[in-house]
Amino acid sequence: MAVKIRLARHGKKNYAYFHIVVADSRAPRNGRLIDTLGTYDPNTNPAKIQLDAEKAITWLNNGAQPTLTARRLLSYKGVLLKKHLQEGVAKGALTQEQADTKWNAWMQEKEAKVVAKKSRLEQETRTEMKKRLEAETSVNKERAAALLAKREEAAARLAAAAAAAAAKAEETIAEIEGTAVPETEEKDQAATE
Repeated sequence: MAVKIRLARHGKKNYAYFHIVVADSRAPRNGRLIDTLGTYDPNTNPAKIQLDAEKAITWLNNGAQPTLTARRLLSYKGVLLKKHLQEGVAKGALTQEQADTKWNAWMQEKEAKVVAKKSRLEQETRTEMKKRLEAETSVNKERAAALLAKREEAAARLAAAAAAAAAKAEETIAEIEGTAVPETEEKDQAATE
């Protein structure tokens, strides 16, 4: 029986996460499995990987073959390096203390890279949000200026229309006053008739 370390898909459509499992190579992707080693969530940045390294090393030593993606995940978490160092200890190339020192140094370097990436992503997010806020502020200022200009223009038009109406009213009043017959003359004409 060929045993594989592979991924089993879970989650909903377009938002998958995976379980890292040990299964028979003939079993379906999400079918019967032998053991679960951890989880992998690619939806976060950086991807979140939970892995039981000791279990994974045990399965690798027993002959389980990782798929390409599983191999990359194991390498990312340092499992393959630890297995390599354990083989060196077994052959007598180095001592257990040296192997542990190398592995711990590698893990600290890896942790530093992950922390640096997270802080860089947070900084980029902050600068992007700041740029968006500045752009939104400038657009709001432009809109406010345009609205103020529009209101001033409308007020000027209204004032001009009011002045024109007042002038026309004065003209009309002047015409009426100039052509109007005095009341006394109207009474005299009515009496003679």
